[in-house]
Amino acid sequence: MSERRFWVNSYLRSKLNSGEKIHFTLLDPDKVSNLSSIDKIAEVTVSEGTDAFLVGGSIGVSERDVDELVMSLKKWGLPVILFPGNVSGISKHADAILFMSLLNSEDPYFIIGAQVLGAPLVARYGLEALPTGYVIVGYGGAAGYVGRARPIPYDKPELGAAYVLAARFLGMKYVYLEAGSGAPEPIPPKFVMKASAVKGDSVLIVGGGIRTYEHAREAINSGADIVVTGTVIEENAERAREIIRAVKKR
Repeated sequence: MSERRFWVNSYLRSKLNSGEKIHFTLLDPDKVSNLSSIDKIAEVTVSEGTDAFLVGGSIGVSERDVDELVMSLKKWGLPVILFPGNVSGISKHADAILFMSLLNSEDPYFIIGAQVLGAPLVARYGLEALPTGYVIVGYGGAAGYVGRARPIPYDKPELGAAYVLAARFLGMKYVYLEAGSGAPEPIPPKFVMKASAVKGDSVLIVGGGIRTYEHAREAINSGADIVVTGTVIEENAERAREIIRAVKKR
């Protein structure tokens, strides 16, 4: 088991408590296939101030793939957090894991079944668990399809707020609103605003469809604590610069 260099929850909370907003760079082992592309993405995002790497994907991911990607990212000196689509997305080399329940899935496996199977591994590997309510919104993408979710329509922000409240009352410290990898549009500001208004002490993560400086600023200004970008960075690492600058702008 690799040595943990971060207490990730404390690291993130400290940044938020100091008034910072946070950016996560999401990398899918199935889409980032060689060391040079990983290093290019890491070099650009770290230089611009990304706060952590998320590693995970919905399909075509083995534990070996995850291990290799996690180990290649560790040298950049930032927390590496697992964002698992299934039990195969758990790696002993990571610092922490978004220990998620897909709250609006119609399949109990993604609400609690996979978590029961994965919990002994998380304990054995000594991973820091970040309890997370995961909610699929709008387009949903592969995560919504594979997770058998009923995505919340963009024009029903009150439903999104109800899920955020439920996650908070269940004791989940993080709530992740997910529009889906490659979503044609990000989650609307009004939706994020409604969710932020009821999140309490939970940390609000927003991802999916964030492709521009303006998209990232809208998410932050609407109350997101953490913005996640993946597809746009995998397609063109240079696009990360404007998005991270938007998140970090005070």
